[in-house]
Amino acid sequence: MINIREFHPQDYSQVQQIYQEGIDFGFATFQTEVKSWDEWDNSMISVCRLVAELNGCIVGWAALSPVSSRPVYRGVAEVSIYVAAEARGQGVGHALLKNLVSQSEALGFWTLQSGIFPENQASIALHRRNGFRILGVRKKLGQLNGEWRDVVFMERRSAVTGL
Repeated sequence: MINIREFHPQDYSQVQQIYQEGIDFGFATFQTEVKSWDEWDNSMISVCRLVAELNGCIVGWAALSPVSSRPVYRGVAEVSIYVAAEARGQGVGHALLKNLVSQSEALGFWTLQSGIFPENQASIALHRRNGFRILGVRKKLGQLNGEWRDVVFMERRSAVTGL
């Protein structure tokens, strides 16, 4: 059974390993190196940080980062979600994202967004399953290992907050 719980700072070493797997996967992030604890902690919003446990081991994590420092965007955040390779296809991502959406709405977030490489069809399907829609494709948004990469831009608008 998948257990979703709040992230604790002592979880970061396991979160870091899963993050590294995402980097190694090649279709998860523009990041080429895992962030240090301080970098990760400072880049994420202090609420809505979750981990997924399966058989007592952390097998996934999700968190939000701000899209802007401007007060008008306080209810808009970008989703980061990573699942360990051995746990993919077992509902971990769905459980994490479902809980992240619920918590974010309870805290007044009205828009969640994600930028996903087009090759990461599993992530696009996961986001769609959780109420995200594709807004478009941002062509050649950035370079990863010297190669220009497109990004599918997705958004989920809350039906309960920010109306």
